Amino acid sequence: MSLSTQLDQQREASAVKIPPELMAIMSDATQKLQLSGVIEKAPKIGDVLTHFELPNQLGQIRNLGDLLANGPLVVTFYRGGWCPYCNLALRAYQQHLDTFAQLGATFVAITPELPDISLSTTEKNELKFEVLSDINADYARALGVVFSLPDEIRALYAKFGVEVEKHNGSGQFDFPLAATFVVTKDGIIADAFVNADYTYRMDPQDIIATLKTL
Repeated sequence: MSLSTQLDQQREASAVKIPPELMAIMSDATQKLQLSGVIEKAPKIGDVLTHFELPNQLGQIRNLGDLLANGPLVVTFYRGGWCPYCNLALRAYQQHLDTFAQLGATFVAITPELPDISLSTTEKNELKFEVLSDINADYARALGVVFSLPDEIRALYAKFGVEVEKHNGSGQFDFPLAATFVVTKDGIIADAFVNADYTYRMDPQDIIATLKTL
């Protein structure tokens, strides 16, 4: 089953499980984000991906230059291990990791979660790729793919039992957009997926199709 189909099913399940008045609050927040102009500021095909130097889930520092030395790179952003849509995407990417590697690409995920938390996400989903911690969402901010969780959504997540500060650090409510970039070995973005709606992600088959052209 494709990732896109799994996400469709998750949306349908959420619509049944979550009360309509709460769904309306979340939908309104997503619509406001879509109209904010943030998507227009995000990196696009042909842009050079901004350099990063971030710790992985074991606290080891990784940087863009070293990763590109091995060939093309796929970079995906996710909100946190508490997000069901993120977990579906991470597991789908893991299932296609061997294909990415056969096409010469390295795959990494970036999250605002602290390394100890991202390690738990890695273990839970049995991920074999590195997860990098973007503390305070500074790198996502540098790329222009960050937004601050609105107060009404913070309250809603707390009601759902999601302790954002426990995952991201005290006072940290900044999240990346749902974004994935396929980057050539020269650091040029060959394909870009950026969506204000976190329930959508770049399908692995689209990543593979782009990697085959590099």
